[in-house]
Amino acid sequence: MPAIALDHVSKVYRRHGHRRQFATLKSALLTGSLVRHLRPDESFSALRDVSVSVPKGACFGVIGRNGSGKSTLLKLVAGITRPTSGVVRVNGRISALIELGAGFHPEISGRENVFINGIMLGLSRHEISARFDEIVEFAELEEFIDAPVKTYSSGMYMRLGFAVAVNVDPDVLLVDEVLAVGDEGFSLKCLDKFAEFKRRGKTILLVTHSLSMVERFCDGAVWLDAGENQFIGDPKRVVQRYLTDVEQAEDELLASQDAKVQHTPVIAAQPGSALANGAAPADPEALSDAAADMFAAKEGRWGSGAVRIQQVTLEGPGGPAHVFHTGDPMTIRMRISAAEPVDDFAFGVSIFTPDGICCYGTNTDLEEMRSKSLQGDGEVVFAIKRLELVQGTYKLDVAVHKRDGFSYDYHRLLYTFRVKSRTMDAGIYRPGHVWRFTDNVQFKEPDDRPDD
Repeated sequence: MPAIALDHVSKVYRRHGHRRQFATLKSALLTGSLVRHLRPDESFSALRDVSVSVPKGACFGVIGRNGSGKSTLLKLVAGITRPTSGVVRVNGRISALIELGAGFHPEISGRENVFINGIMLGLSRHEISARFDEIVEFAELEEFIDAPVKTYSSGMYMRLGFAVAVNVDPDVLLVDEVLAVGDEGFSLKCLDKFAEFKRRGKTILLVTHSLSMVERFCDGAVWLDAGENQFIGDPKRVVQRYLTDVEQAEDELLASQDAKVQHTPVIAAQPGSALANGAAPADPEALSDAAADMFAAKEGRWGSGAVRIQQVTLEGPGGPAHVFHTGDPMTIRMRISAAEPVDDFAFGVSIFTPDGICCYGTNTDLEEMRSKSLQGDGEVVFAIKRLELVQGTYKLDVAVHKRDGFSYDYHRLLYTFRVKSRTMDAGIYRPGHVWRFTDNVQFKEPDDRPDD
């Protein structure tokens, strides 16, 4: 028999701002469910036909975007609210840590709140007294336990709530994304408590945005989106499906933004720009000044228009893309046009962080490609074999200009792309590398789980 079972569960809420008038409460009840007879625009579904089964002794993760129905699912399991349709079954005593400070009275002390919460969770006063010191020690609140909880910080609230929840010896522990307000030391203590619960055959239902925690600690997981069950099963597969969907949504958003900036009008020159006015590359000092000025320039598009960059497309391994992974190939494709013949030109590309740090920049003249002729429509392709950038958001400059820097068409910070990586490196650049160790230095295999 599963510890938790949701069978085709839906939860519909009434929207605020809509009013439905009934002559009396009796007439409202006689018409049937108030929610069932609301028009579609008067209600919204927090959960739609969700079925989930959690075995006894499992740690089960619930992931999804904000507003996907995760907290609603936890409240249904906790019995805080009832499903509009479907059945929720829980076998065993429940302890829930769903909202920060839920169940605490702000005007009374932490000591009194521990006893009140313990009684609400089904313990006797004697049982609470026997566990009181352990609760206070776990919460690290020995000095503040007799102070009113309204004087507690959010971290102190969370520590006390978690300490009570895990020390009432529940069969089923429900935990929402409350560990985010704790410090690193206490978070590790909570994870140790989860491992202890699993060893003792307790069941944990965990709502979190920490995907690594789901992969590391959970035996199963479900991904909710807009109140619907998108995928359920092995945590790593669920997380991968979810990340793929998130990346697709990010890609679509960035693509729509790029579609707008393609129509940015060209101004004659960036005011005061040395690049617009020209700086001779033969003079290193002048070139340095020009580069510094370019880094300080604001987002926009400028130039004489003699040569135009009509369209810019970013491509990854599967075609047009704005979300890449560290190590992916990346192609920057520029569609260009020149109404009149031009013999002095150079094409440039630069990659920046959002705060203006240049990661890399080059142009055809720096790479000793001397211009000869350009007329009509054409295409310029800048291909990167491996995008060795760490995870983050990046901005792209593309330009066509004279060899001395005079701009024909400069696109400054108009294109955005993101790099994803499951490795949390620091900095900007991630060089290809290999670690080597002597035989007496050993590591666990990547798939090794911590001892439960």
